[in-house]
Parts: sequence; C-alpha cells; structure tokens
Amino acid sequence: MLSALGLDTTAEAVYRTMLADPGSGVAALAARIGTTEQQVRDGLDVLSELALVRPSAENGGLRAVSPDVGMEVLMARQQAEIAAQQQRLEASRAVAAQLIAEYADLRPATISPGVEQLIGLDQIRDRLARLTREVRHEVMTFAPGGPQTEGNIAASRPLDAELLGRGVRTRVVYLDSVRHHRPTVEYARWTASLGGQVRTVASLPTRLIIVDRSTAVIPVSSEDTAGGAVVLTGQGTLTALCALYESVWAAAQPLGEVPVRDVHGLSAQESTIISLLSEGHTDETIAKRLGVSARTARRIANDLMVRLGARSRFEAGVRAVQHGWLPAQSG
Repeated sequence: MLSALGLDTTAEAVYRTMLADPGSGVAALAARIGTTEQQVRDGLDVLSELALVRPSAENGGLRAVSPDVGMEVLMARQQAEIAAQQQRLEASRAVAAQLIAEYADLRPATISPGVEQLIGLDQIRDRLARLTREVRHEVMTFAPGGPQTEGNIAASRPLDAELLGRGVRTRVVYLDSVRHHRPTVEYARWTASLGGQVRTVASLPTRLIIVDRSTAVIPVSSEDTAGGAVVLTGQGTLTALCALYESVWAAAQPLGEVPVRDVHGLSAQESTIISLLSEGHTDETIAKRLGVSARTARRIANDLMVRLGARSRFEAGVRAVQHGWLPAQSG
C-alpha cells in the first residue's frame, strides 16, 4: 500500500512489524513475516535509505521511526520528486527547441527541408550579417552566457544602431546575472535609448535569434556556440519557437526595473537555483545555466540551504517543498 512512497511489500511488512514489536531482531522479523532473513535485511536497507529506521540508543540495533514523522518525510520526498517532474514538464518547449537544433547532426544529403546547416564561426557570422541586412520588422534574441564581452559589445553597437535607425523592433532577453556587469548594463541602456527593449530572466533554454518571425538561428551545441548552428525556416518550427520566446519574454523583467522577489522573499535567480538543486544539478551546471561563476552558484546554494535549515541538497529539496518554495502536486 505504500509502494508509491518507495516501500516494496517486504520493506513495508518489516516496518509494520517493527512498529508492533520494537524488540524483534532479524530472525524474529523473518519468522513473523514469513520470509527469509536476507529479505528482511534487504527490507531494512530500504527503510534505512528512506530514514524510516534509526540506530537504537538502548541496544545498538535498529528501531522504527514513528509513522507520524516517517510518513511526513516520505510524503515530502514524493512531493519534491513530483515538483521536479513538474519543472521538467514546464520546460518541455525549451527542450523541444534544443531537439530542433540537433537536426544539424544530420548529413547534408539528408538534411530536412527548412533546415540549413552552418559550420564554423565564419559561416555563422556571414549568415547573421545577411539576415541583419534583410530584416524588415523585428529581431527577437535569447542571449544566455552571462555578461557580454567588451569585444561583442563593440561589434554589436553599429548593427543595433543601423537596425533601430530603420525602425526594426528589437527585443533581447539576457540572464539576470548581467545586472551586476556594468558594461553590459550600459550597453543595454544605450540600446533602450534608441528604442530597443531589454529584459532579463534567471535562466534561458538556448541561444536563439528569430528574424521577422520567419527565420531562426540556433547553435548546434550550447557547449560550443561558435562551432555550428542551424537556420530554421519551417512554419511549424517557427510557430513553436515564437511561442517559446513570447512565453519567456512575458515572464522576464525589464532591465530598468528593480528585481522583484516572490512571497517567500526569493529572487528569480534563487528560485531557479532551488529548482536545479532539487533536480540534482551540480554547481558547475547551475553556474552555466545562470551565467555566473561556480563559486557564486555554490555561495547562493549554501545560503539557501542555511535559510532552509538543510544539511544536504536532497534535504534542501524536501524542505523547499515543505516551505512552499517548490510547487507541490497532489494526487
């Protein structure tokens, strides 16, 4: 009956028997349950992993944790797992965008209609330059990776000035981490002064440029954005990518506004870190997603664990659900 909480039939029987007869040893438990001693030991391993049995201070053996405490821990653990799954489901469109980029791995002879391969930085730059010349109405951009380099900023200024001077609408979403990088902030404010729109979010699914809602450019690999890219023009693909962009844009915050915190006092960056921690991501992975250093990601994660009173990252996920920091799904 408790299989949904991680207990198999034997582990549940062992737990119930230990509650009824706290002094039973392995042999006695096996006899009462009607199973082998090895199966009892396997059940105890499961119970120990789920923190449903603890060493006894009286006889050195194991004792069952009371159900009111044990079931709360199991329910919190299940809620954390459900919350992590919910986060993954909500990110499905972002995953779809990444999968679309994998078309670039196909051989040129079998490349699908509406998918153009770009190999190397030169081809990417040439194609982007042509798209910049051809754009008539709007450019929508995801710019992950954190603060922009001085070289990138210097190269982008004349292109931005030319586009905005022609009345092209530009929208860029950066990571929240750029708010602490003065050159990037100054560049974004300069863009805004010319009519461009800039917002930030805690994390982005991929680097992306959409031109006139008819052409999109996505890197083949987020690990090496200069290595290759794909140009996508299929109507269905562009509809999905534009929907993804609008969803992220609606949730993003204008750069000129002070970042808001949720009802728990968490910034968007902190909330994202909690979600990533609950999914088991490392400091390095979290740092890359947020565009910060691994040291910064580790510091924020540790601060959040202290606020939650958690001694491990798994416990932090459980406590985050208990505190309402992560969504819980009933049922």
